[in-house]
Amino acid sequence: MTADPTHPTRRWIDRHSFTGDMLFGLVSDTHIPEARAAIFDEVYAAFRGVDLILHAGDMHDIVVLDWLQEVAPVLGVRGNGDDGSSGRPVAPDDDPRLPYNQLLDVDGLLIGMTHDFPHEPYVGADLNHRMERHFEGRVDVVVAGDTHVPVVAHWEDVLVVNSGSPMFPRNLQTQLGTIGFLEVRGGAVVDAWIEQLH
Repeated sequence: MTADPTHPTRRWIDRHSFTGDMLFGLVSDTHIPEARAAIFDEVYAAFRGVDLILHAGDMHDIVVLDWLQEVAPVLGVRGNGDDGSSGRPVAPDDDPRLPYNQLLDVDGLLIGMTHDFPHEPYVGADLNHRMERHFEGRVDVVVAGDTHVPVVAHWEDVLVVNSGSPMFPRNLQTQLGTIGFLEVRGGAVVDAWIEQLH
């Protein structure tokens, strides 16, 4: 656990180790209660059977993590909306599921989760710099959110998965959107995909 130097009570990165095959459910940008009073029931149904849910930020009301915890264990990260952007309430600093970044070691496969991470190069975006900043080193997989646009892509040798938003897909009005999944077996990614909720 590393603290955020600008907010000493907030954690910058938490580390976790897991062994064995795992199926991760990926979600981001639930925007409760902006989008609606509760997450769509279809999210819970789709995540039944996953080993761990990763929420890549912008839940706004972190009760979302409690709701998801009814389906499977949950880890989250703080998004810009959870830090009060656009006048939103600031999420509590002391929730153990809510640092800015998460680093998971699954039998040697390193998975980093943060809210905002590009999936391709652009002017001013350096992959190694971003890795060092968010995860204090190189990872194999990055789980991110922020854009509300689902993506499964490689940037150099790094798999970047953005599950989009189940509530505000592509930043449009409230409607059924997308979630993602990441399957790891034997310390390697065997599949990563996006599902449209229906």
